[in-house]
Amino acid sequence: MSTSLLPALLGLVQDNVQELAFLAELLERVKEPWSIVGFVGQTLFFSRFLVQWLVSEKKGKSVIPVSFWYLSIVGAALSLAYALHRRDPVFILGYSIGFVVYVRNLVLINRHKLSAAA
Repeated sequence: MSTSLLPALLGLVQDNVQELAFLAELLERVKEPWSIVGFVGQTLFFSRFLVQWLVSEKKGKSVIPVSFWYLSIVGAALSLAYALHRRDPVFILGYSIGFVVYVRNLVLINRHKLSAAA
């Protein structure tokens, strides 16, 4: 083996060790209760797109089902709780504003149902 290749190999090994340490730390943080809250919130928030896609495919046109808005609210609420715990102003602002939109859409949907029933 060439002596000029040895420093390159050592650098590669050092980079891999640092990546493994990062992954180990990441896995430890996943076990924290607040991380679980964040993951559940993000999973629910993502699932709204899956629901919307499946309903649209079934109906053959783009549709936003009411369940989309409920998943949005619950997912955003859990994600907002996680963001507040982390004190992350970017996500706090983003989920707070989104939350208002999701609730407003449910109000409009319910108002329309009530006027259609009358």
